Amino acid sequence: MLTMGVDIGSTASKAVILEDGSRIVAKRVVPVGTGTRGPREVYESTLAAAGVRGPEISRVVATGYGRMNFEMADRELSEVSCHGRGVRFLLPDVRTVIDIGGQDAKALLLDERGNLDNFIMNDKCAAGTGRFLEAMARVLDVAVEEMGELSERSERPVSISSTCAVFAESEVISRLANGERIEDIVAGIHTSVAKKVSGLAIRMGYRPRVAMSGGVARNRGIVRAMERELGCGITVPEDCQLAGAIGAALFAYSDMEKIVNGR
Repeated sequence: MLTMGVDIGSTASKAVILEDGSRIVAKRVVPVGTGTRGPREVYESTLAAAGVRGPEISRVVATGYGRMNFEMADRELSEVSCHGRGVRFLLPDVRTVIDIGGQDAKALLLDERGNLDNFIMNDKCAAGTGRFLEAMARVLDVAVEEMGELSERSERPVSISSTCAVFAESEVISRLANGERIEDIVAGIHTSVAKKVSGLAIRMGYRPRVAMSGGVARNRGIVRAMERELGCGITVPEDCQLAGAIGAALFAYSDMEKIVNGR
């Protein structure tokens, strides 16, 4: 049985096809999100990668920021549930999941069986999100993908005190005007994000083992800053950006099991 999960974020679209709820047979990421060609492109390219047609997929579940507008889905689920289940699939002993998305950041607490026990999300503010990092990268004229490596070369990280994205942008411009090194500014930006997001996990009451999911988790500078703030190690699964799509595909498989068993 093949099921698909599609995670439509604000900045990227991801999809995964699972066989019998246990093996990934195809996965794709398209770097454009909701409101663009991204959702349909990731759907079609994942089918092509698996060598199957749409009707051969038993069930499709959509999640993420743009899930309500994905017409190929049989149902939609929140990214909170899907990220928790997806990370648990990748790392069975994880108890806390931290996800920094394009529009929000969230911390999830899982019980001993991997079910969602509690969660907390940031307020409606760009600070501590992928959008914040993109805005800072534009000011610094660097690629977002370069920020992790740049921060690792920092010798004297600067302090970015503003928690508001707009004021932080002005602060970064001021730091550049004062001749601060880009590497040190990027390290300061990562610490600012880590303080904001780690505060969510601390308020919720995190438990080890802690993992990060989402595209921002590929930024080693952010992960290390988060480790410093939380005082513990953080595991990043190889398919961190696909966690939401994996979770959605797992929920699709559970749906089909209930249908087959008449429940």
